[in-house]
Amino acid sequence: RLQYPVNIKRKDVRMAKYIITQLGGPNGELAAALRYLNQRFSMPDDKGKALLTDIGTEEMAHAEIISSMVTQLVKGASVQ
Repeated sequence: RLQYPVNIKRKDVRMAKYIITQLGGPNGELAAALRYLNQRFSMPDDKGKALLTDIGTEEMAHAEIISSMVTQLVKGASVQ
C-alpha cells in the first residue's frame, strides 16, 4: 500500500517518459535514497544513523510512488 495512493485513469506514454527521469539518474529518487543509506554507515552517532535511515527509507517510498505512476501511465500501451 502506497503512502500516497496513485490512481491514473488514462495512459500517457509521453508523460511516463518525463516522470521516469525522476526515478533514475544522478538526481533521481533512487540515487538520493542510496546516498542517504550509504552515508549512515559513516555517521558517528546513533541519532544521525537513525535520521539518515529514515530519510533514505522515505526516498525509497518516493521511488515506489514514481514507479507506480509510470506503470499506470503505460498500462495497455503498445510497444510502438
